[in-house]
Amino acid sequence: MRRAISDSASTIAPAVTSTQLPPPLHIDAPPSRGRGSLIIVSSPSGAGKTTLTRRLLHEFPTTDFSVSYTTRPRRAGEIDGVHYHFVEPDHFERMLANHELAESFMVHGNRYGTARAPIDAAIARGRDMIFDVDFQGARALAQQWPADSIRIFILPPDLDTLASRLKTRATDAPDVIARRLAKAIEELRQFEEYDHLVINREIEPAYELLRAIYLTRRYGTADRADVPLPLGAMWARVEANRASDPAAHARTLVGA
Repeated sequence: MRRAISDSASTIAPAVTSTQLPPPLHIDAPPSRGRGSLIIVSSPSGAGKTTLTRRLLHEFPTTDFSVSYTTRPRRAGEIDGVHYHFVEPDHFERMLANHELAESFMVHGNRYGTARAPIDAAIARGRDMIFDVDFQGARALAQQWPADSIRIFILPPDLDTLASRLKTRATDAPDVIARRLAKAIEELRQFEEYDHLVINREIEPAYELLRAIYLTRRYGTADRADVPLPLGAMWARVEANRASDPAAHARTLVGA
């Protein structure tokens, strides 16, 4: 399985606000595959996938975010239908019974799931759907859309940094943070299932690699006259990162 890795110095940067982001990039060119893709991004909580996927969504109007359904309580600042579709357990069970969900799993005692119909509709129109899911969700989605999926795993630089970010976030109780760290070890062991690995030591180099992975997935790995971007150079960067050893870093994180 092919993987890419970004390994930069220093610590993970804070989230970038919308006022700091460049304007969206409009490219009037069809996807090389003739249809959209599932851009499946996973990581332990606190590794930076939310910041990275938000930037990708902001920059590329060709992307949509897959909003999952969940039975967990809404956190402060979260908006129903934007961050998640917050539903009662009985509503979730009805969706399961009606086969409306492409995947569903229990995480930290709460149910999460992804609706099937919006995915089929989006990729048929040439839209790329971005998914922020755990390894179980990534596995289920890739099994159902194998030709349309690309899986990217965001790794933290180390577990101490991950723990610090979870504590700084201050949205969870200490026992919840402890459970999330234990879950992180389990998630990190699944790295071999992913097509690309990105070590998020700093946001900018991590995002540049994620951006290159996305653009070459959508438009191909060779330069095109109708795409005003150096796709060949971007893909060369992704390929060059394969000389690094993502497995070694992942094994270090899980103590293997």
